[in-house]
Amino acid sequence: MGQVVPVGPMFIGMIKFMIAILLSIRKSAKTANPTLDAIIKAESPEDFVRKAAQEAADRAATDKVEAAEAARRDAEERLRNGIQPVILPTPEEVRAAKVRVEYQEGMFHFAVAGVAGTGKSSLINALRGLRNKDQGAAGAGVVETTSTIGRYPDPNSDNPFVWYDIPGAGTLSQPDWLYFNNQGLFVFDCIIVLFDNRFTQTDAAILTNCRRFQIPTYIVRSKADSHIRNIIDDMGYDPDEDDGAQYQSMYVQAREQFITATRATVQRNLQEANLPHQKVYIVSNKNLLTVTKGRKLSPEIIDELELMKDLLEEARSRRCVLERPA
Repeated sequence: MGQVVPVGPMFIGMIKFMIAILLSIRKSAKTANPTLDAIIKAESPEDFVRKAAQEAADRAATDKVEAAEAARRDAEERLRNGIQPVILPTPEEVRAAKVRVEYQEGMFHFAVAGVAGTGKSSLINALRGLRNKDQGAAGAGVVETTSTIGRYPDPNSDNPFVWYDIPGAGTLSQPDWLYFNNQGLFVFDCIIVLFDNRFTQTDAAILTNCRRFQIPTYIVRSKADSHIRNIIDDMGYDPDEDDGAQYQSMYVQAREQFITATRATVQRNLQEANLPHQKVYIVSNKNLLTVTKGRKLSPEIIDELELMKDLLEEARSRRCVLERPA
């Protein structure tokens, strides 16, 4: 049986680590996305960018040879089956996509993708330290009817982050790579794949294409608090008959059931999509907001603190070079 995670030294230490990461990001210089640099390398004059890309290429030489061979075999098989090959964006398409999303050099661009109703706007608000009703918050609870990407700079000007709400794709009626290219998702530095009730084929398709462009991804399940409450209700909880201990006992069971089922379902879906094992972060926006605001953490926290820590670490390791001591 699982237990409610206590707020103790482990969390305090993790918060301190997150603060250190954030400070290093603010003091650091940006490097480039190695995949996009390969596409537009003729227009990247900065020597340190080319060196970083070359170093990354050297480290991954063996893996790339194996990947290239696997890609060749896959392409030949697809051509035999009459399947159109994946087409990478041209330099012009990369530039156009950057203009469209107002890409800023020196910033780290997080995109949140998922079908309509998964709570993308609310998650973005929580990640930015805002409630849905706060000024400058992304519009939440509105039916998604537009194909326009929402752009939301971090309200703290010291944080070099921009957050994007990617319109839900629904059921793809076109090749997944074509949807990915048409949306310009290849320009983002990190993509969070958010789901609520069900991890879909569209979610898996986004992950597949992120791998092609070497874009880091994070799988996040939202609304954990609501899902756990629903399980408790299904267990027959009656507040009128609660002596004070019944809810807590049911909560522990429901929480463990929800976490176990979520992780198992995602891994099964990844396997079916021929994708590697990947962690799923289970969060509620209420608890995530306490993390970003630096408030006292709830004992009901699941993966909120770890998600923030890993996102900050991703920003530092992928786009920033720590200042060297003089």
